Amino acid sequence: MAGRQLANKWLKTEALLSNADVAAHIPQTRLYSAESLRSMLHLFGMVVIKPLRGGGGYGVIKVAWTRGLYSFTYNSAQKSFRSFEAMFQALNRVKVGRKYMIQQGIHLARIAGRPIDYRVKVAKQNGSWIYRSMVGRLARPGLFVTNLCKGGTLLTAKQGLGLSLRRKGAARQKRQEMRNLTNTCIGILESAFPGIEQLGFDYGIDRGGRLWIFEVNTRPQ
Repeated sequence: MAGRQLANKWLKTEALLSNADVAAHIPQTRLYSAESLRSMLHLFGMVVIKPLRGGGGYGVIKVAWTRGLYSFTYNSAQKSFRSFEAMFQALNRVKVGRKYMIQQGIHLARIAGRPIDYRVKVAKQNGSWIYRSMVGRLARPGLFVTNLCKGGTLLTAKQGLGLSLRRKGAARQKRQEMRNLTNTCIGILESAFPGIEQLGFDYGIDRGGRLWIFEVNTRPQ
């Protein structure tokens, strides 16, 4: 049984933000608008915009503000602009026809220059949640999205953490931190959305070793 499914990323993010411990691991997130995009770009320098519904990296765009120049990257193509207005108009022509949200950009730990993130899948069986898999997803050279359908490389979480975090014992520590955070999130989401039976958590670890939750799927691929 697939269980209850919830496509809207914003609703799941709101539920997780209700817990202070979990909220500390969620990048700042807002609904898409010109004003929110401008202020978040000037605050963080880089953001990611993504459709509220959908997966597989579809429609995800990285937007940056560096030394007074605005740019966005979609797939492997980058475009630059001297004004926010010009960039925003071009961005709206590229976006897929869906509602979007803006997420604080995270500079991920890398392997050979390629960003890596992690997918943790859990499912409910006979009343208990079990771990199905913990894997690393290494972006295809030249891309910022790590999705396997976009050419990403699959690694075990142990391999990915070991190769991207050089400090001794860091890989084991981060795997345990991921599990602890997953367990907390399961309780929050099951309370907020009764009937869910499977979850896929997308995690990232930045260059400083901090763990981030990017999104949670109720129909993980």
